[in-house]
Amino acid sequence: MSEVKEKKGFVTKVATLIVDKRKGFFLFFILAAIFCVFGMQWTKVNNDITSYLPDSTETKRGLTLMNEQFITYGSANVMIDNVTYETAENIAEQILEIDGVSEAVIDMTDAHYHNGAAMISVTFKGEADDEIAKSAMNKLKELVEPYDTYISSEVGANQADSIAAEMQIVVVIVIVIVVAVLLFTSKTYMEVPVMLITFGMAALLNMGTNFLLGEISFVSNSIAVVLQLALAIDYAIILCNRYTEERVTHDARMAVITALSKAIPEISSSCLTTVSGLVAMMFMQFMLGLDLGIVLIKAIFFSILSVFTLMPGLLMSFSGLIDKTHHRNFVPNITAVGKMDVKTRFVIPPIFVIVLVAAFIFSNQCNYVYDYASGTTYKKNDSQIAEEKIRDNFKVDNLMVMIVPSGDYVSEQRLLMEIAEDPAVNSTQGLANTEAMDGYYLTDALTPRQFAELIDMDVEVISVLYSAYAVSHEDYGKLMGNISDYGVPLIDMFDYVYEQKEAGVITLDDDMTEMLDELNGKLTDAKLQLKTDDYSRLLIKTNLPMEGDETFAKLKEFHEIMYKYYPEDNSFIVGDSTSDLDLSTSFVDDNLMISILSALFVLVILVFTFKSAGLPVLLMAIIEGAIWINFSVPAVENTNIFFLSYLIVSSIQMGANIDYAIVISSRYSELKREMSPKEAIVETLNQAFPTIITSGMILSVAGLLIGFMSSDVAISAVGECLGRGTLISIVLVMCVLPQILLLGDAIIEKTSFTLKKIDRIHHTSGLIHVNGRVRGYVSGIVDAKISGIIHGEVSAQLDSEDAEDLRERIDKSISEFSEDDESILTEDD
Repeated sequence: MSEVKEKKGFVTKVATLIVDKRKGFFLFFILAAIFCVFGMQWTKVNNDITSYLPDSTETKRGLTLMNEQFITYGSANVMIDNVTYETAENIAEQILEIDGVSEAVIDMTDAHYHNGAAMISVTFKGEADDEIAKSAMNKLKELVEPYDTYISSEVGANQADSIAAEMQIVVVIVIVIVVAVLLFTSKTYMEVPVMLITFGMAALLNMGTNFLLGEISFVSNSIAVVLQLALAIDYAIILCNRYTEERVTHDARMAVITALSKAIPEISSSCLTTVSGLVAMMFMQFMLGLDLGIVLIKAIFFSILSVFTLMPGLLMSFSGLIDKTHHRNFVPNITAVGKMDVKTRFVIPPIFVIVLVAAFIFSNQCNYVYDYASGTTYKKNDSQIAEEKIRDNFKVDNLMVMIVPSGDYVSEQRLLMEIAEDPAVNSTQGLANTEAMDGYYLTDALTPRQFAELIDMDVEVISVLYSAYAVSHEDYGKLMGNISDYGVPLIDMFDYVYEQKEAGVITLDDDMTEMLDELNGKLTDAKLQLKTDDYSRLLIKTNLPMEGDETFAKLKEFHEIMYKYYPEDNSFIVGDSTSDLDLSTSFVDDNLMISILSALFVLVILVFTFKSAGLPVLLMAIIEGAIWINFSVPAVENTNIFFLSYLIVSSIQMGANIDYAIVISSRYSELKREMSPKEAIVETLNQAFPTIITSGMILSVAGLLIGFMSSDVAISAVGECLGRGTLISIVLVMCVLPQILLLGDAIIEKTSFTLKKIDRIHHTSGLIHVNGRVRGYVSGIVDAKISGIIHGEVSAQLDSEDAEDLRERIDKSISEFSEDDESILTEDD
């Protein structure tokens, strides 16, 4: 009897190369791991969420300009509880003596002393990141340590380090839970270390290459490793399960090769839906989506790389221990759930439709917030506790900053006066409304006589100075007229007098020199914060909430007033409220885009996976329903939800959780060929339950741990919503999808199609040698890869990659059977 030698396909050749050259791959990963340990130290983390706004937004343009043009000195609100005013005043005096502190303000108003609590407003001599400000903050903390103190400040606050510390705890707990889940669902104990080594390498590769992106957001830096574990652990599980199956009939080497060759297309297909959701997130106008999408897609890539090239070698190396550590199956059958699904197939779908409609309505009524102060977290860090304590005791101003072209002091003064008349404004500050002395403001234009009287100097001397000023500024027209009517802004004349004094042109007495030196220091600080050659900065303190319709409407009014004096394309309002307004505007577009793109990408993948137009729609309804139900919870509870959580979770949940629906649908489609639909759905749940419960529990637990253990509003909201959404998806695919599949069989069949041409049916009988896929009747129904001898009647449709070869073999067998009886093999052969 002749043997037909099976040809190795490309995937099998690649799998063989990976297994046989495993030591080379081990060396590569060792070197890569060493490099990535250093690479992790090179990664820059961006803590400013507003920097990811589109470049066209007012906030982004205004903040960029403000950072380039002005210095913003670090500040702190220091609340000391349970003290007398006299004690608080004494503490403020001691704070002012600290090197690096320029101001420590306290008074008897409710803004600084209320119900036994004192508020000291501290200003430092450097910006928040300057060493002088950090050093002063450390000394300040030492000074107030004996008191019941709450400090709210950006000085010395390192959000990235705080979040990283929290995430380290989360990662440890997640790993413990992952190990417990894997021990419960695995078939051999030694699989677990293999999978953990594989994932650890994938995580290290991803974190160690983040520096190649220039910088990443604090969100990506914090949650990427946990989400990578939750999203990509499936790949390692798939390969392990394949290896266990193949090890029954093959030696370790061939089992790994065969398992890998089968797992490569399966894993590649599985990751497509997850990646598609992440790709949709990258199209957000809010660039944080692009940042997180790139980091997570890179994480998926390194996870697949590790599973495909590292894990096979580990399976080979630990094959002996894997064989020795087999244990009984701990995962129970859920036949009762399957039977219940069958019994309720006419009840659950109508209820689900009603729930779906209600969830859609409620999810669109969520109270989305865009400001960190409006969000809530289960865990709070020291800074959050301090801020809440301060807000509970004192009215904190909502600061808005106007940035306008400089040089027109009159317009600045009129603008500030008009804004100050608004009831929502507590105070305004700019050079134009800052009093210098004796009722004069810094930008008031003084004549020589007025200036001479102000600084107590001879008017003739001052007139000479005014003439020299006119010459230096090429204002020759004033020299031709009456110099006594020449008005010069007070701040400009002070600067000129100081310059002439320093140059030795004029000589002043000691008192005047001391006064001028002190005034120059204050003016220099004021100009650094409020004026440059190109722009002026105007501070507006309001009693408005940080966000909301009232605040956004008032911002519109402020813009209209500002545009009366300055051009629209060169004047800006920045602050937390304008940032929230820009975030809310981009959220509307991003929400629509993500919803459409993620659904479209996943739908296309499902259509080509199942070759059906109806089934993908049913699967999408389940997962989209899970998303709507997920975000109905905060609407029903009337709690705020941070906008970023919806954008990120809706895309990740769609891409990752659809895999659960695919697992159920695929197994059901296969099993119903061999048994009745009711029996098939029961068996489907039994077979799919271990996979779904393993992946789903890891993702949901990881998400919920992030939600409950992170003090960052954005990260906590993402984790909570992702964990809750995954649990909802699991419930729906196990308790709603089966009924829909049973009732929707007719729709699925009628909307099915094939991308291949219909193969003709071959009829023959006897002993035929085949090597390929045969689908049809062979003394019964066969739908499998066949390599061997068929004895019996054959009525088969060719439906495989080897269809052409198989057709030729069967045609040749038929021909030989018809023309030459000797070509037919006997049973003895």
